[in-house]
Amino acid sequence: MKRRTWIVAALGIGGISALGLGCSSNKAAATPEWRVGAYLSLSGAQTQFGQDTREGIELAMDEVNKAGGVRGKPIKLLVEDDKSSQQEATNKVLQLIDRDKVVALLGEVASSISKAAGIVANRKKVPMISPSSTNPDVTRVGPYVFRVCFTDDAQGQAGARFVANTLKKKRVAILYATDNLYSAGLAGDFRDEAKKLGLEVVAEKGFLNSETNFTTYITELRDAKPDVIYAPIYYNAMIPVARQAKAAGVKGDMFLGGDGWHSEALVKDAGEEMDGAYLTDHFAPDVPLASSKAFVALYRARFQHDPSALAAQGYDAARLLADAIGRAKGDSPDAIRDAIAETKAFPGATGAITINAERNADKSIVIVQIKGGKFTYHSTVDPKTN
Repeated sequence: MKRRTWIVAALGIGGISALGLGCSSNKAAATPEWRVGAYLSLSGAQTQFGQDTREGIELAMDEVNKAGGVRGKPIKLLVEDDKSSQQEATNKVLQLIDRDKVVALLGEVASSISKAAGIVANRKKVPMISPSSTNPDVTRVGPYVFRVCFTDDAQGQAGARFVANTLKKKRVAILYATDNLYSAGLAGDFRDEAKKLGLEVVAEKGFLNSETNFTTYITELRDAKPDVIYAPIYYNAMIPVARQAKAAGVKGDMFLGGDGWHSEALVKDAGEEMDGAYLTDHFAPDVPLASSKAFVALYRARFQHDPSALAAQGYDAARLLADAIGRAKGDSPDAIRDAIAETKAFPGATGAITINAERNADKSIVIVQIKGGKFTYHSTVDPKTN
């Protein structure tokens, strides 16, 4: 095979940076583009998650292509709607791999969907990067599945330490969805760490995803007289919880949640009810980080509104993938997989990202507070030391 040297450029946040050199096979050299698939919840229960993530991914891919693509070829993004369904996600991933011949995949947000689709990607030996699925089981399906976000064990533990060390509270209650991988896992991690820290779990209530009336649960939690109610649930469930909590006399500043809260829909529909609440997250538009500020400027210029954490994570996943394609020692999915695994201190919109041996992201956690109908930066914690 004749070796060929490519001159490569792709956008780094705030400027142009080299993605790397590599050699390509004759078969890959004849391909005019890098085909990358994305499967997202563009309809169904998690629509806001999918739409936000898509905006971040598309922004990143457009910036890479404007800068000349990767190793002389543009990236062609193929987006599929998985309709917030595990079965639909597995079908779409099979289509993207078998029909569209993608070299890599981006998706999903919901951990249960990412895990199901990741099993397919791993079996087909096509690398997949989840922007925002935090349940530890997602990357455990096999060596081809990665993520650019922290995991729920780190997030749950950070939440419990925030209650104990920053809020100085002692009595906690927990409200979570029992049939949701993300919610149940995060609740368990918070509970375990809270007990280690000497916090008292005074009440705990689980509900099904299909439920919409939470009044009984909220009343029982209120009557247990907690200082903090930990509710690691998705935004679409938190909206009615917040409204019904206000009606029951429970103020918004009693709540603490996880990154599943971060949606414009939450602050639009329940911002007043949630004022003062905290959440563990990946990002806030006012994070005092140069790479974050540069991303926010790019995003606002294109979409005319502030980015959510999901948009930032989508952006980081897409840029990290482009960077890995540029560094890969070949054009095959296997070569790209190896390059993703070797990522160190990648300068993302959500902070520096290093992919560790478990294919998870080593990175900081942001504490966000809802104030005046907006997600605002409170502080940053290192999950390894805080």
